Amino acid sequence: MTAEERGEQVLTAAVSAFAESGYVATRTDEIARRAGVSQPYVIRLFGSKQRLFLAAVAQVCDRIEQFFTEAAVGADTNDPMSALSVAYDRFLANRELLQVLLHAFAAAADPEIGPVVRERYGRIYRLIRELTGASVTDCRRFLATGMLLTVMAALQVAGPDAVPADWADELFTDLIENGT
Repeated sequence: MTAEERGEQVLTAAVSAFAESGYVATRTDEIARRAGVSQPYVIRLFGSKQRLFLAAVAQVCDRIEQFFTEAAVGADTNDPMSALSVAYDRFLANRELLQVLLHAFAAAADPEIGPVVRERYGRIYRLIRELTGASVTDCRRFLATGMLLTVMAALQVAGPDAVPADWADELFTDLIENGT
């Protein structure tokens, strides 16, 4: 296996570990165990747990941007936001990705992590505007709805394996009936 392939293997293990335990509670030796490498090798590849976490966050944000860009290519030019909504559903279907995103928001108080997380979120916002031509207000609504759905998915009250919750059913029904 090349160093690049091994790095991807470590990053995949890191996304899984950070999704499960968050930034603070995840240990690099656990990531190493999951990747089948030594802990010093993880540090040699990424330099620190913080840089590995930022690489995991970047991978998650890259996936969101990829989902949105792919959706926009085949989108109905009259309603590109709907195509992006469907694309975001694909993101929400991957529990690990959404959990890493939520952990990134939680870790944003860290002076090294916060600027990166804020920049990536801003980049997603700008990409939505660029792909759809939507107004600031429409983008705000889209992002607000996306965050609501992210939280609902994390709480497991939305999606195919949803735990029943009347309040969640009410919110989800309203989203379907009234749009974003």
